[in-house]
Amino acid sequence: RAVAAFGRIDTLVNNAGATMWARFEDIRDMAILARIMQVNFMGAVYCTHYALPHLKSSRGRLAGIASLTALVGVPTRSGYAASKHAMRGFFDSLRIELADSGVSVTMVYPGFVSTGIRENASGPDGKPIEVSPVKEGEVMGVEECARISLGAIEARRREVVMTFRGKMGMFLKLVAPGLVDRIARRAIEKGR
Repeated sequence: RAVAAFGRIDTLVNNAGATMWARFEDIRDMAILARIMQVNFMGAVYCTHYALPHLKSSRGRLAGIASLTALVGVPTRSGYAASKHAMRGFFDSLRIELADSGVSVTMVYPGFVSTGIRENASGPDGKPIEVSPVKEGEVMGVEECARISLGAIEARRREVVMTFRGKMGMFLKLVAPGLVDRIARRAIEKGR
């Protein structure tokens, strides 16, 4: 439809997301995990597959909006983390495959963003938790996240890690991975 309406595709931003907020051992229906993988990972795969010929023709831009959870495991988010890790692996591999095509691949790793996704997160029973466990007023706003994302995509950057905590976490994961686990646990417990 985009090609029919505009004649071409210059940029594809894969930004769909579904999440969960439950310890893995408490999940009663594994369909929760399948749904999250279908939306977060396979949604990006299918959209990319159908847009790729058009992006190659326009030497366009391809982006995956993941999460800091794509870089480190996070308690209560096992299925979400798995789907975002899968996105990261897929787009990193695709970047190499497309190296000579003129298509850039940018991965975006925001921290908590006040989007409403958490209110719709699946709890252990598969139903939305309805109340965000995150202090929404203390996390990045949608406008700031979009501005940073668009800047990175426009500049054809390989990736952007949006928060200081995320950047520090990537470094610490190399030298003190146990510390990163404790920081991730605290972030979930504090809701920011």
